[in-house]
Formats: sequence, C-alpha cells, structure tokens
Amino acid sequence: MSAPIPELKTLLFEEKEPHIGVVTMNRPNQLNAINLDMLDDFKTLFEVLSQNDSIRVLIITGAGKGYSSGADLNDAVLYKASEAFADPEKFLKLVQERYAALILGMRRIPQPIISAVNGPAAGGGFAMTLASDIRVACPGAYFVASFINIGLSGGELGCSFLLPRLVGLAHASDMLFTGRKVGAEEAEKIGLINKLAPREDLLEAALFYGRSMVNKSVGGLKLTKRVLNENINAPSLENAVNFENRNQTIMVFSGDFFKLVQEFCKG
Repeated sequence: MSAPIPELKTLLFEEKEPHIGVVTMNRPNQLNAINLDMLDDFKTLFEVLSQNDSIRVLIITGAGKGYSSGADLNDAVLYKASEAFADPEKFLKLVQERYAALILGMRRIPQPIISAVNGPAAGGGFAMTLASDIRVACPGAYFVASFINIGLSGGELGCSFLLPRLVGLAHASDMLFTGRKVGAEEAEKIGLINKLAPREDLLEAALFYGRSMVNKSVGGLKLTKRVLNENINAPSLENAVNFENRNQTIMVFSGDFFKLVQEFCKG
C-alpha cells in the first residue's frame, strides 16, 4: 500500500484525477517564493512519491498570479541568520545545497513532472521549470534567470546544465548573461515550453499530457525518465544504446509487453 501524502505547510497536494497528482505552491502573497519551509515540504513530498506507484505523474503550479519568484530573499529564518553567512562552508551547507536539493529531487523522483507556469517563473522558480519534464505556460507567463541581476553568476540550481540542453547554447547564453524576461510566446518559439495555453485552460493543458502518460505502464514511465536523465549526458551513442538495451530487456520481461503487443497487432 502506498504511503499517504502528509499535510504540508506551503504546498497543496491533490490527486486531481486517478494517478495524477497536482502540487500547488501556496504562498501567493509572496508570489510563491521558496523559503525553508517550502524546501522541507518538497523534500517530504518527494520522499513519499519515490515510494508511491499510485501517483504516476506530477503537475506543479503556483497559487495566485504566478508560478514562483524564486528564493525568498525576505526569509528571516535564513537571510537574517548570521550563522548561514559566517563562512563559505556554512553557506554551502545551510543555503546553497538545500536549494539545489530541490532541483535534484525533481529529477530523481520516478514520476514525470509537468510544470503549469501560470505567471512569473524567476530564479529558483525558473530553475524548477527547467527541471520539469514538460512545461506548459499561459500567455502572461515569463521566465527570468535572475541570478546575475542580484550579483550572482548565471550558473545556479542546474540552469547552466539544463537550459542549453533545452534551447541551445545561444539562447541559454542570452538568458543567463542578461537576466532579461523571456515571455511565453518567445519561450515557445525557442523550445523552452512545450505548449502555450490560455490561463483558464492551463491546468487542462497539463492534464492532457498527464492523461496520455498514466495510460502507460508504471515501469515504462520510470525508465523513460531515467534514460532521459542518463543519456542526456551519455559519452557516446553506444553507451546510450547499451543503457536503452538494459531498460528494454527489463520491460519485456517485467511489464505488459506481450499483452500490449498482441493488442497492438490486432489493430
């Protein structure tokens, strides 16, 4: 029996349709800025989902007018605490690695993640959209790699790895060096998002992808996400194919392959 989803402080979780979970970042007055409580909530959620085969697809969105403005720079617990800024080692442990763990957690859970971007996605919120498997956005959404705008480098929370692989080095360099806003229409043009949908239809657009996924086998979804994670950085075609061969052999003997092939051949 799958573990139930616990009550969370900053996130709302709902199994919107069978096997499709929708998690809403619920700090609308702060434009869903990511504070320490939210990091803890995501960690808890991901730990449960990693052991929960009932939820096969996860949709992430934001409450109110936006997706997420990124790290909460007004988080008194963190940014006004002298301990975190005492030296680089403590900052790395108490701040940097905790935020980075959110992005790594999104890639590690077996469920494909669909981001429904309902407004601004900036900084850490932008990084979350990159760590998703599919992105849908409304016309009012925009994307900002805002790190360079506050005195940091553009290489933050996996952006320097994920963004060039999504949109190419030229567009990634543009966004990371300038920190400018990229609107939803431009994002669709450069391949940053999969689909543009009216705000009132945004969740339905995300569910459209989710419904097509939940009809697939649990193992098929898991291993597809895993092979994309691994082979995006494969050293050669041969290495990539070897990993695919392993996964396909597992699925032939452990999944619904024979039954589905018979149904497929019947037309």
